[in-house]
Amino acid sequence: MNGVFERMAYYGIASNLVLYLTKKLNEGTVQSANNVTNWVGTVWMAPILGAYVADALLGRYWTFVISGIIYLSGMSVLTLSVSQPTLKPPTCQDANTENCQKASTLQLAVFFGALYTLAIGIGGTKPNISTVGGDQFDNFDSKEKDQKLSFFNWWMFSNFFGSLFANTVLIYIQDNVGWSLGYGLPTLALLISITSILAGTPFYRHRVPSGSPFTKMTLVIVGAIRKWKVPIPTDPEELHELDLEDYARKGKFRIDSTPGLRFLNKAAVKTGSSDAWMLSSVTHVEETKQMLRMIPVLIATFVPSTMIAQINTLFVKQGTTLDRNIGSFKIPPASLSGFETITMLISIVLYDRFFVRIMQKWTNNPRGVTLLQRMGIGLIFHIIPMVIASLIEMYRLKSAKEFGLVENGGQIPLTIFILLPQFVLMGVADMFLEVAKLEFFYDQAPESMKSLGSSYASTSLGIGNFLSSFLLSTVSDLTSRNGHQGWILNNLNASHLDYYYAFFAILYFFNFIFFLVVLKFYVYKAEVSNSVEVLAE
Repeated sequence: MNGVFERMAYYGIASNLVLYLTKKLNEGTVQSANNVTNWVGTVWMAPILGAYVADALLGRYWTFVISGIIYLSGMSVLTLSVSQPTLKPPTCQDANTENCQKASTLQLAVFFGALYTLAIGIGGTKPNISTVGGDQFDNFDSKEKDQKLSFFNWWMFSNFFGSLFANTVLIYIQDNVGWSLGYGLPTLALLISITSILAGTPFYRHRVPSGSPFTKMTLVIVGAIRKWKVPIPTDPEELHELDLEDYARKGKFRIDSTPGLRFLNKAAVKTGSSDAWMLSSVTHVEETKQMLRMIPVLIATFVPSTMIAQINTLFVKQGTTLDRNIGSFKIPPASLSGFETITMLISIVLYDRFFVRIMQKWTNNPRGVTLLQRMGIGLIFHIIPMVIASLIEMYRLKSAKEFGLVENGGQIPLTIFILLPQFVLMGVADMFLEVAKLEFFYDQAPESMKSLGSSYASTSLGIGNFLSSFLLSTVSDLTSRNGHQGWILNNLNASHLDYYYAFFAILYFFNFIFFLVVLKFYVYKAEVSNSVEVLAE
């Protein structure tokens, strides 16, 4: 239930934020899009801090609870901000926002202060609620571990159900009833969610904090550098390691030495010093190796995350230029992202119930295909909607020219549903990539660093949004130099988003080549128990 309500709250803001910034705070296209992606980027980067607090100080569960309260506080102030006339500038009907009165410093401070308070709250809830869910399965119970293989599919299913409600019902309420109710409902839902989580506290399996993962990794790296001239013994048994009883007593796992990233093994070489900055256990070395091995995979997901950022910014702005009427009903532009969510919901069910079972017979892999293979399929699918988006935008611009609507930026007599293919294809791509990404970083992280591993998935989206802001500003600036009109203007009918989307498609292609190189050299983490017999190659 938390996944449903929390995602409902987040997407209830993110999906339509660009329109609030342009229509209520009177910001331009580039400024509003960048404000959205900068905030979303912060939302997805904050889980790094949340993961640190969970693993090092409070534990996953209590970090989630405290962060949930901060999240609720931010939502409450944000609802107040959109409700009070004194906290926003006067309504402006001028199509050119440059002629409208801008929001005051106080109005911006309250609105963005609430947004970023909310981001801090999400930073603590996002990396920990899914890992708390994963912790409820016993790795040493074969039945529970098999069930865990489907957990993240259904976790994402519940999340997207919440986002579907936000992208349809909440967005309609915001556009046609009022922003106060549109933000007030998810605030109430969040309150119910946190209350229900607290009610179940005695029944959960709780993992105790195991120390800062950053400190452990730093100790290993510094130790290896300080002993860079020390030879590594050929027998791994000669490296420093604690007894099994020491790990068992703390409820942790011991990991055997592996030959990969061999230089880090120097941190476990015995030189007579027991200083933590000179000597680390083999297990700590292997945990550090595993977190470092995942970084190239993380980098390969940055570019796809920039595409996801377009859904709530440029895709929505495109929708405002098209005919949104079905009889007397007017479709909110941001609601088309609901079709992406519907596609993902259907795709997840088909994937879990049919695709996995068919592939299991061919590969003998309990997941059907490996997690990286699933991500690779998603990366291929991500190229297609960019190409389609470019072609559709070419058609939209051609129609604007034919109807004489380029200069005045008027509404083009084309149905908003011409944008539907790019949303639907994005849903299929994200079903492969985003679900696999979340499971991959959780599954491949060491047991004591699961929250940090899960934060890798959100970090990908965070950096992708910041990258989107950088690319949008840079492309807008470069293409408007030397007297040129530029690709991205406040008037989208005079812009060239088709060129911008084509640029993304080329960027995606080179990113996929990079991913293939990463896939070739990646070494999967060894299992700590034998309840799953088949491991990915």
